[in-house]
Amino acid sequence: MGGMRFRYDFAPTPFGDALAVFSDDGLVGFDLSESDDPNVPWLLEGVSRRLGETPEYAPGAADELAHLLAEYFDGKPVRFDTAVRFDWRLVEGFHRAALQAICEIPWGETMTYGEVAISAGSPGAARAVGTACRLTPLSVVVPVHRVIRSDGSPGHYGAHPERKRFLLALEREAGSRT
Repeated sequence: MGGMRFRYDFAPTPFGDALAVFSDDGLVGFDLSESDDPNVPWLLEGVSRRLGETPEYAPGAADELAHLLAEYFDGKPVRFDTAVRFDWRLVEGFHRAALQAICEIPWGETMTYGEVAISAGSPGAARAVGTACRLTPLSVVVPVHRVIRSDGSPGHYGAHPERKRFLLALEREAGSRT
């Protein structure tokens, strides 16, 4: 039976190892662990539940992504959605449109939730953009950290606003060196 295959591996980030899940069509999920142990069962269980099956562990599957992440965290302007194929199967409707619009925000720049809503074709849907950012299955590689509040403040990043500030500062500082 030749169905879709899912596999997973881990990729290092300054926040700890992240779970990277791939389908035959591309990167389906990139999730930062909430604990010191990225191999906690609930992280994989959540992805498995959403996919309808458990991915198989495939050491080395995230090697290319890990290389791109290393470049990104070294201050190089990596655009992940053009360097790695994304499989958007876990995101539908406006949330998908919002996340795809967010991918267009250039390195080191920001947009407000309202500006992303307009860019995604639904003016007035700023709250829905916030929800899309919070629920993205592709954390970091879809640069939701570049979406800020209308007052210019960074806002939250799930339960980790310090990660958002770190990512914004990384891009700002790297941009000022070029």
